[in-house]
Amino acid sequence: NPPMAAYKDSENTIVMETSKGKVVIQLRTDLAPKHCERIKTLAREGFYNGIVFHRVIDGFMAQVGCPHGTGTGGSKLPNLAAEFNAEPHVRGVCSMARSTSPNSANSQFFICFDDAGFLDKQYTAWGQVIEGMDNVDKLKRGEPVQNPDKIVSMKVAADIK
Repeated sequence: NPPMAAYKDSENTIVMETSKGKVVIQLRTDLAPKHCERIKTLAREGFYNGIVFHRVIDGFMAQVGCPHGTGTGGSKLPNLAAEFNAEPHVRGVCSMARSTSPNSANSQFFICFDDAGFLDKQYTAWGQVIEGMDNVDKLKRGEPVQNPDKIVSMKVAADIK
């Protein structure tokens, strides 16, 4: 495993330890600067630590980020205005979950297992898994997931000593 300094932009790299292993996400500040800032803020507050992957659909995506573990909640921070972009929703892309309102993204996000082009330009893509996609593949499936896997810790790489 490379030392944290090995990531080319450690301030914009997320290191997520899950119950299935490490997943490293490169933030795409060029696509969604406000969403990237939110992910970093919540990671630095420890918001994601212990939160479960509550919705994991084979061949589609793994969703996480609800403090209730049900898909019904978010952080105490206000919802974000959409930063929809043309980044294709393909394997390893991280994107914000939201309700039917385009400006309702808060803390929940999902990682695509496969091509999900029907989401393109309707959800805010903000990151790309650069390491550990095999660990995302190991997450328990379900809607809701029984005895779900979880984020053990989620940190900005620059903060890891």
